[in-house]
Amino acid sequence: MRIRTWLRVLVVGLLFATMGAYAVFTSEGFQKKYMYPFLYQEAVYTYALERDIDPFLIAGVIRTESKFINGAQSPKGALGLMQIMPETGRWIAEQLGEKDYMTADLSDPDRNIRFGSWYLASLKKEFGGNEVLILAAYNGGRGNVKQWMERYGWTKDFDDIQQIPFKETREYVEKVIYSKNRYRELYGK
Repeated sequence: MRIRTWLRVLVVGLLFATMGAYAVFTSEGFQKKYMYPFLYQEAVYTYALERDIDPFLIAGVIRTESKFINGAQSPKGALGLMQIMPETGRWIAEQLGEKDYMTADLSDPDRNIRFGSWYLASLKKEFGGNEVLILAAYNGGRGNVKQWMERYGWTKDFDDIQQIPFKETREYVEKVIYSKNRYRELYGK
């Protein structure tokens, strides 16, 4: 009889502990601090406004690309918060008329967000504002997205993420859109 009583106490205790942990984990404060931090907000909002890009989309890209770790570097060589390849950074600098560009500039949070926001805006213009295509191009390359559009008959209204032929790009688009929506829920009040 005693063992049964202790088992009940243990099960009830575990149930309450689990409920408490779930409440903490799903709380807005925990989510903002640990799951969806929003560092560099001033730069994100500044360049989002300047380039007519949703700031929560930029935040979703940064979270997915680097988790807001400024010194992030991918195995392929992409740098900074928005994981910009050095060649892409050089091209963006040329488009912006910046003659003093150096690859190390991509490690500067402000410049990285400015370049990444400009690049998202150029993709937005090219793909008619379609976030699925914009994000697919950001991850998989604009040339690949143009080929897919031609090969599969996608229009600028395309929204079926599951049709994206690269698994990495498909998962990337899903993650960024999910993160964008979470940032809007947490910070868009």
